[in-house]
Amino acid sequence: MERDWRDDRIEELEGQLRQRDARTAELERQVAELLGRLGQNSSNSHKPPSTDTPDERRKRRNKDKEERKKRKRGAQQGHAGSHRELVSADKVTKFVDLFPPECENCWKPLPQVPDPSAARYQQTEIPPFEPHTTEWRRHAVTCPCCSYRTRAAYDGEVIPAVAFGPRLMAVIAMLTGVYNLSRRRAVDLLSDVLGVQVSLGALSAAEARVSEAVQPPVDEAWSQVERADVKHTDGTSWSQAGLAMALWTIATTAATVFKIVADSAKVTLQPLYGALHGILVSDRAKALGFWAMERRQICWAYLLRKFVSFSERDGPAGTFGKQLLDYTGLMFDYWHDFKAGKISRDKLASWMGPVRQQMESLLERASRSEIAGVSGSCVDILEHKAALWTFLEVVGVEPTNNHAEREVRAFVLWRKRSFGTQSARGNVFAENLMTVAHTARKQNRNVLKFLTACCEAQREGHVPPSLFVATAA
Repeated sequence: MERDWRDDRIEELEGQLRQRDARTAELERQVAELLGRLGQNSSNSHKPPSTDTPDERRKRRNKDKEERKKRKRGAQQGHAGSHRELVSADKVTKFVDLFPPECENCWKPLPQVPDPSAARYQQTEIPPFEPHTTEWRRHAVTCPCCSYRTRAAYDGEVIPAVAFGPRLMAVIAMLTGVYNLSRRRAVDLLSDVLGVQVSLGALSAAEARVSEAVQPPVDEAWSQVERADVKHTDGTSWSQAGLAMALWTIATTAATVFKIVADSAKVTLQPLYGALHGILVSDRAKALGFWAMERRQICWAYLLRKFVSFSERDGPAGTFGKQLLDYTGLMFDYWHDFKAGKISRDKLASWMGPVRQQMESLLERASRSEIAGVSGSCVDILEHKAALWTFLEVVGVEPTNNHAEREVRAFVLWRKRSFGTQSARGNVFAENLMTVAHTARKQNRNVLKFLTACCEAQREGHVPPSLFVATAA
């Protein structure tokens, strides 16, 4: 039978309809994605609170006010009071003993007999700062016999090569590299508080010397992190002279290290992690795909914000989001009970069994629902299923990556104040000083004393001290 021209026309129109439907579906997907981005804030995404709009900040403040209204002002019931402890007697500079002149009962004079349980009151003050400057003089002496004038030889082992002592260089490095003052503010503080005049160039040179002095302890911290059984990692953006870069941290209970790299690509990051030993706690960053999924833990705080964004949508997306939030909330309740010692690890695993099963089943249903902005995310979460529950099976693993996020927060604040660094040398200084400061505090080490000891070792040509005293021993 000969084909009618109308059949061809019908096929042509049907093809046009299919193309229009495909374009419509793509536009709907793009609109849903854009609406999802438009509604993102710090409570439902990884965006920091500083990116929230004024209206979102106001809503957050109002929510906080409502929470505070539920509590009375001041300390809550059961709150352990905080009081300043008196320093020990060996640290007291001056004692003022007060004795009662006469008896309150018979009014007879009393002898000044020390009381072992005397009531004690203390006031701490600091003396005026006065720089201690040492001057070396090479004298020239005229010979009484031949009248030749001889000047004392320059001895590099006696006369220091730099104008600042170890402790002053350590203070300079702390001001800019730990407390993140700008160089000009640091110069002002050194002048106003310590009475030391320092130029910007001299301050920069001191930074470089301290950074070099602490390099061996920094290398030691990297080795410690690589050997750790559990480590947390997170990254953020960085800027070097206006060039976009990336900053990453790897944190354990014993040490924290930082590294500024060109970007957050997988090939760039993988060398930082060495032998890939232990459990890695992180978000779902694809750049960390080089780490075996069975030895990872995905941050549930990050997933929680993702589920909040689902719940704020209408229709099936909102329904899935609310259900996922319910199970996530139950999981955190069980975990907090375990951390508080209310339940054992075995009971935690037993209680979490049904929750885990229901959560994964819900994610699978959501992944098959073909909801723009939801199904794809759920598919990706399920691809990380082997890394969702590691905290239930491995002792020492937390369900969140809050540890690394807190560690990197100091660098985020530094970047916001100073817009990053200006050179590769500045990057190394920032990495080294922050690594030493964060690790020393985890080791209960005084940061200033440690930096001073490193500078003294550099001056004497000795090996710098270890950040890990117990490990070194």
